[in-house]
Amino acid sequence: MTDRIVFLDKGTIGPGVTLRRPGFDHDWQEFERTARTDVVERLAGARIAITNKVPIRGSDLEQLPDLGLIAVAATGYDVIDTAACAARGVVVSNIRGYAGHTVPEHTFALILALRRNLAQYRAEVLEGRWVKEDQFCFFNRPIGDLAGTTLGVVGAGVIGRAVGGIGAAFGMRVLYHDDYAPQAPDNGALVSRAELVAEADVITVHCPLTEETRGMIGAAEFDAMKPHALVINTARGGIIDEEALVTAIESDRIGGAGIDVASVEPTPLDHPLMRIAKRWNVLFTPHVAWAGVQAMQSLCDQLIDNIEAFHRGEPRNTVVPAPL
Repeated sequence: MTDRIVFLDKGTIGPGVTLRRPGFDHDWQEFERTARTDVVERLAGARIAITNKVPIRGSDLEQLPDLGLIAVAATGYDVIDTAACAARGVVVSNIRGYAGHTVPEHTFALILALRRNLAQYRAEVLEGRWVKEDQFCFFNRPIGDLAGTTLGVVGAGVIGRAVGGIGAAFGMRVLYHDDYAPQAPDNGALVSRAELVAEADVITVHCPLTEETRGMIGAAEFDAMKPHALVINTARGGIIDEEALVTAIESDRIGGAGIDVASVEPTPLDHPLMRIAKRWNVLFTPHVAWAGVQAMQSLCDQLIDNIEAFHRGEPRNTVVPAPL
């Protein structure tokens, strides 16, 4: 029997990456993008669905009796109704460990650019500000080193620990908060969320979006932060209360923010985050922290590995396992 495989949003895989086909008899169909209203029609008759950010809900599954596997082309799987999948015996697999370099590097690109005000200085050079100065340099914005400061990492998984390792290499004291970590990573200490928020000069989020983590950095946390603190989010938009972040930035309650993810993606121009996107102490990138070419190639290879394992009857990387 030939398995029908449908990739709902192949356009999320960038250029320069090879997506090999599975090594078994199959019928492959891919779409650059898929609207929510087209999910059921496009997956009709499919045994395997691939999605990165296109949601698949319980109401869809009710109309897709042939579906056996949802292969998520990402680590986060909040777009999938996992409870409905479990109830209907649909396996869900995700990608693991591929972003251990690319997300930490992007995180520190944001941290360094904000801490040293690189974007603002570049803009002022292009505007002719430097040539108007009467000396070899000008420094109208604060420039801060990382050595000797405190890095607060929310989430002590693979990516969080890698971020902490980079921070330690810069000479930062590293604090972690993770309710599920059995012990502190070697390069830092496990603390409460309140302690991390109060003590960190840079707070960076590296945990999944769940009902427990949704809005976990909100108004109370921003009020408790140091006035110069930077907040970085390269995980999921809903983990940080975006209205509270906007208020904290607009009131100069914190020092700045580096944001790569939002609660709505793509982010419309009337979204709260767009109110602060042009401020000198904010960097807003379009969910690209994961998208290093090497990382995307690793993701694609693992994606097909997951599909081939399911076909062999040996599902791997499952967040919803195969029914007994």
